[in-house]
Amino acid sequence: MKHYISTHIDLGQPRGGPPPERQINLSNIRAGALARRAVQGQPDTKDTPDEWLLIFQMHSEFCFQAQSKYTRYSYTFSIVYSGFSENQITLSSFVLSIIEHVRDGSMLRALLLPDYYLVTVMLSGIKCPTFKREADGSETPEPFAAEAKFFTESRLLQRDVQIILESCPNQVILGTILHPNGNITELLLKEGFARCVDWSMAVYTQGAEKLRAAERSAKERKVRIWKDYVAPTANLDQKDRQFVAKVMQVMNADAIVVKLNSGEYKTIHLSSIRPPRLEGEEKNKDKDKRFRPLYDIPYMFEAREFLRKKLIGKKVNVTVDYIRAATSAMETGGIPAFPERTCATVTIGGINIAEALVSKGLATVIRYRQDDDQRSSHYDELLAAEARAIKNGKGLHSKKEVPIHRVADISGETQKAKQFLPFLQRAGRSEAVVEYVFSGSRLKLYMPKETCLITFLLAGIECPRGSRNMPGGMQVAEPYSEEATIFTKELVLQREVEVEVESMDKAGNFIGWLHIEGVNLSVALVDNALSKVHFTAERSSYYKTLLSAEETARQSKEKLWANYEEKPKEEVAQLTEEKERVAKYRAVYVTEITDGLHFYAQDVETGTKLESLMESMRGEIAAQPPVEGSFAPRRGDFCIAKFGDGEWYRARVEKVESPAKVHVFYIDYGNREILSSTRLAALPPAFSTRTLPPQATEYTFAFIQVPQDEDARTDAVDSMVRDIQNTQCLLNVEYSGAVCPHVTLQFTDSKDDVGLGLVKEGLVMVDVRKEKHLQKMVTEYLNGQESAKSARLNIWRYGDFRDDDADEFGYRR
Repeated sequence: MKHYISTHIDLGQPRGGPPPERQINLSNIRAGALARRAVQGQPDTKDTPDEWLLIFQMHSEFCFQAQSKYTRYSYTFSIVYSGFSENQITLSSFVLSIIEHVRDGSMLRALLLPDYYLVTVMLSGIKCPTFKREADGSETPEPFAAEAKFFTESRLLQRDVQIILESCPNQVILGTILHPNGNITELLLKEGFARCVDWSMAVYTQGAEKLRAAERSAKERKVRIWKDYVAPTANLDQKDRQFVAKVMQVMNADAIVVKLNSGEYKTIHLSSIRPPRLEGEEKNKDKDKRFRPLYDIPYMFEAREFLRKKLIGKKVNVTVDYIRAATSAMETGGIPAFPERTCATVTIGGINIAEALVSKGLATVIRYRQDDDQRSSHYDELLAAEARAIKNGKGLHSKKEVPIHRVADISGETQKAKQFLPFLQRAGRSEAVVEYVFSGSRLKLYMPKETCLITFLLAGIECPRGSRNMPGGMQVAEPYSEEATIFTKELVLQREVEVEVESMDKAGNFIGWLHIEGVNLSVALVDNALSKVHFTAERSSYYKTLLSAEETARQSKEKLWANYEEKPKEEVAQLTEEKERVAKYRAVYVTEITDGLHFYAQDVETGTKLESLMESMRGEIAAQPPVEGSFAPRRGDFCIAKFGDGEWYRARVEKVESPAKVHVFYIDYGNREILSSTRLAALPPAFSTRTLPPQATEYTFAFIQVPQDEDARTDAVDSMVRDIQNTQCLLNVEYSGAVCPHVTLQFTDSKDDVGLGLVKEGLVMVDVRKEKHLQKMVTEYLNGQESAKSARLNIWRYGDFRDDDADEFGYRR
């Protein structure tokens, strides 16, 4: 059998695309056979070496003359006239590889030297259009497939090249072909003959950023496969594509709220990453439990904290990568399941925040379809960061037990709050993180040392209230309530602060002072004319500072003080009293405040007797514990009751619903409770009311009319709880009443009238008494009421409601 010299391809001249191809063979020449390896499983075959190999310089222009046709195989044999000299035709078996065949632009067959392995190589990191094989065996080229193939053939076919073999997944060899004139992979991308592919990009040893840059160049020029390309941010102005903004809030672990230079707020999602989430069985656990993603999803808290500490209050560079359209509307209401999202790469100090998050194992990278161009502009760096995190077992990829955050939310839990109150009061200044801002003066705090969430009210100020649902409908927001809320958010939201807890209201909310970087938030709100000084601040060490700030704000005549006009003081006629009021104040300790604004107090003089009695009684009970269930309670009986703190106190049975529900009144403190009879026992005779009378005496305020509106009355009670419960005051009986004595109370230190303070705050109305010796007090209270009405405080916010239809609104003169 004759062997002819290896086939040449006659390409002719390209005109507007790949030129026509023609296969020729050199006539009357026998070429040496190529080496072959023995066929496995066939013992009769063996390895054969090369006879010799003649290599021509390829891709040179030459002419030929057709001499004959060998019709059986449709080969054309010709004599080739080339410009080669004999010394140019040399034996060459020392190159790394020779490209033998080009399947398409990115897939080739190469002969690896010197061992003559014939392998198929796919170019790492890219994919060119291919030829689709039909059922009849014919091939249909995808757009630009033929052009891409010609581009590669014309540069590599039968050329000596170097191949970097980079990977071999699923029996496919991935590699990069290096030629003295350039890197074919990058050239294909730059000319628009190929697109980047994520799955093989990671093994590309020359740097994935070079491939992305080459592809980006082709996209911008809209060449070949990118002729119809539209960039994800093509519809955005340049100022909207790239900008600097201040981070105001971190939302979960993949989004932030920023403030633009225009003052507008914008939510930015970090491109191409997914925050920690529950998967599999974890989703079905504790369905009855209130789900809190920040604490209940593993690593969500760590991810949020990383972003919070890194970004809050800082300026960042934002580069918008794409706009994720809103998802399809839900069946009811037509509301999108998810709104439109602006996805961007956020950097600070040159650090890509998403990459840093992924590298710590606190987020994962989203995988896309190959034709999905809506992804991070630094997608390869994200994938590399995730690979490092997986390799090092960081965060979500760790084999260790996931961190658990047991955070107690005691907001609105009055009993739990009471247990925390003494501890927080003794602690002085405590560290906290502001988790949420409800209004200018109402916040939710996370206490790291105590691992609890509390609701915190700013002391010493009266902040405008926002809109809220009321039994009669939506209550309109007070002026500048929204501005006060925004001010507080910008100053403290998600910041580390210090708080001083002073007291607690009846709803279990803590009251005190909040400091951030040396700034007292109460003072800051007053100074910016967004709050007014509350009379309760008089007992505080910050009172003078608050007054000074309020005076400055008042003089500026802005916001709350915009319409302020200082009114001349009215002369109050002094009444000549035939009988003088007797002021004989005595020290009492306020122990309980009722919903009707009555209160119970103990005389300080007999306080030591009560302490002695309680100590002796508990000692006897400890020595001879009562038999559980031996006491059969009846209405009116005196007994001892075991309170929530585990101690026994003297009590009186007020009502018996059942053995499990016995209503008792603690005679020495004034509070009530419903207990099981198992927590009651007979009162030892030595500690009966004959030995020491009940120490809690009921009183109500003189000169005060309590609002019948439930919300208004609650506000007054809350103020009372905050100011005087569990504190020592001075009490004077002014006149008797049908239920209990009517008294005035004074603060021990300042001697200010507590009831008059409620009137001045607009929380209650004045009950006008006719007794001549009380007229001086009545006049003082009426002046305080006029001041509250002029300032439209609380119940007077809509003017004097008593002028028209007062009874209709539940008020009477």
